[in-house]
Amino acid sequence: MKQFNDLKPINIMGTEYLTTFTKAYEKRTNWVKNNPKHICSYIPGTILEIKVKEGMVVKEGQEILILESMKMANKIKSPANGTIKVIHVTSGDRIPKGFLMFELV
Repeated sequence: MKQFNDLKPINIMGTEYLTTFTKAYEKRTNWVKNNPKHICSYIPGTILEIKVKEGMVVKEGQEILILESMKMANKIKSPANGTIKVIHVTSGDRIPKGFLMFELV
């Protein structure tokens, strides 16, 4: 039987409640807000072609690379205006979902 001191606080829309958590809930990966200057892969795949170089200025919506996934060539575009600071991939790399491909300044 659970004791009162086993209860932990949880905040839901500004109201704090005391409850118990499952082990799976306690081991979950916490949500982290995306950094708009980091361009990560949304799907796993293979880098076919990189269309930019470090130091290059890019505009929002500009094509920066082609990622092959599930036999389809996906055009990855810049989510914001900026300058390419670091490229973490090369052509032929196989990358997982969530892999950091580029950093913008």
